[in-house]
Amino acid sequence: MTDRCNFRCPYCMPAEIYGDSYSFLPRPELLTFEEIERLAEIFVALGARKVRITGGEPLLRHGLPNLIEQLARIEGIEDLTLTTNAYLLADQARALKEAGLQRVTVSLDSLDEQIFQHMTGGRFELQRVLAGIDAAERAGLLPIKINCVVQRGVNDEGIVDLARHFKGSGHTIRFIEYMDVGTLNGWELSHVVPAREILERIESEFAVEPVDSDYRGEVAQRYRYTDGSGEVGIIASVTRPFCNDCTRVRLSTEGRMITCLFAETGTDLKTPLRTGASDEELAELICQTWGRREDRYSEERTEHTTGADITSPRPKIEMYQIGG
Repeated sequence: MTDRCNFRCPYCMPAEIYGDSYSFLPRPELLTFEEIERLAEIFVALGARKVRITGGEPLLRHGLPNLIEQLARIEGIEDLTLTTNAYLLADQARALKEAGLQRVTVSLDSLDEQIFQHMTGGRFELQRVLAGIDAAERAGLLPIKINCVVQRGVNDEGIVDLARHFKGSGHTIRFIEYMDVGTLNGWELSHVVPAREILERIESEFAVEPVDSDYRGEVAQRYRYTDGSGEVGIIASVTRPFCNDCTRVRLSTEGRMITCLFAETGTDLKTPLRTGASDEELAELICQTWGRREDRYSEERTEHTTGADITSPRPKIEMYQIGG
């Protein structure tokens, strides 16, 4: 939706690089709502069934409910959802629901105010994010998923606190291994808290048992509390790659088709879109791109980093340009 964000999370958009004077994409470079709708229709005609709105922070894009309404009319979309930091969600949740949005995923890395400030750039209050989650629940944007990126020595001591807070709430907390998305977050393997350890910390406080995946390509390993009070998920892209089952394609802010979260580049759809390509021609370009993809970065990373503590120097598209 946009490459802009109000937060400055160090693992995505560090403040020392993306300061107040940073120049984001000018509006004419962004896909219009009509262009997004047209491409979504083509992807759905080719078999896509789930559409997720991301950013940057998508709630910063003016008129977002209008796009949601356009997408909700596309026959064949079974799941229309949005990923947000929720800071602006309390004011927009009702309008988004009325426009046709089905549910939301909220990024929240800590319930400790000081750590939250550190992990979001020190500009905002945790309470407004929690208020946004509450507003989404009241609006019926359910089920709500909460995503927490776990970094060793930063917020890993709050894993149990987050699990406890959302246990019994009806919301699912998902802990994500810290990944080397983009090139600017200073990622090192030593900063990763592996899924095994995350699960051990949860099991030290709560009784859980594994749950089968709902569908092939589901990224989270799911566990349910044995007392029936909900679920928790763990996304282990670093230690247990799932490249072989990946079914996700991303459309970047400026209209590139991205076939991997760790891609170096993408296929330009905006130029043919704006120079008269037919739906059939765009569909053929999409199929050719998807058909020749060989993405398996997470598997390659694991092969090269097992037992080593190395950085990830390979150039990659930054997270804020393609969402999570």
